[in-house]
Amino acid sequence: MRRKWRSKRDFRMRFTFNVIVILLMTSLVFVFIENKIRPTVKEIALSKANLEATEIINEVIYNQVLENTEYNDLVNIHKDNEDKITFIQADTIKISKLISKVSIEVKKELDNLSQQNIEIPFGQAIGSELFANSGPKIKVSVLPVGKMNVELLQDFYEAGINQTRHILYLDVKTSVKIVIPLLYEKEVVSVKAPIAETIIVGSVPNTVVKVEGIDDLLKSSLYSGLQNQTK
Repeated sequence: MRRKWRSKRDFRMRFTFNVIVILLMTSLVFVFIENKIRPTVKEIALSKANLEATEIINEVIYNQVLENTEYNDLVNIHKDNEDKITFIQADTIKISKLISKVSIEVKKELDNLSQQNIEIPFGQAIGSELFANSGPKIKVSVLPVGKMNVELLQDFYEAGINQTRHILYLDVKTSVKIVIPLLYEKEVVSVKAPIAETIIVGSVPNTVVKVEGIDDLLKSSLYSGLQNQTK
C-alpha cells in the first residue's frame, strides 16, 4: 500500500516538474522572441516595406511622367523682342492633372502591394549570417495608410555665365503599415524625383520678374529662387 502511495506521489512530482520545465522553456522562448526576433523582424520589415513603396512610386513617376512630360508642358518662359525674360508662367491645369494622375496611380499600386506579403526567412530574423536564407518564412503584410501628399517643387542652380538651371521635382509622401502577429508599425515613405529641367539663358531683372498661373507655395519658391540667382 505504501509502495503504491509512493508511486503516485513520485508520478505527481515528476508531472509537476515536467510542467514547470515546459512553462519555463516556453517563457524563455517568448523572451527570446520579444527581445531578439521581434525587433529584428520589425527593422527588416520596415526597410523592405519602404523599399517596395519607393520602387512603386519611382516606377509610377517614370511611366506616367518622365516618358510623357517635357519642361515646356508645365512651364512657359516669356521673353520680349530683346530676348529678355518678362515673366514665367506655369500651366496649373496640366500640373494639377499630373499631380492627380500620380496620386491615383501610386495609391492603386500600393493597394496591390497590400495583397502580397513580404517574406522574412527565420534565419535572417534571428540575425544568423550563415543561415540567413534558411528556415520557415515569416510573412509580413504591408498596408497603405493615411493621406498621400504629392507636390511640385523646384530648385535653381547657376549653370554658367548668365545661365540658370531650373529643375522641377515631384515630391511624394505617404505612409505604409507593416502587420505581423502581435506587431504593427507605420513607416513614412518620401520620394523626391526630378521630372523636368531647362537652362534659362539671359538676365532676369528683379523689377520685371512676374510669375503667373502657379500656386502660392511654388510662386514664392520660384520668385525667391530667381531673385537669389540675380543678386
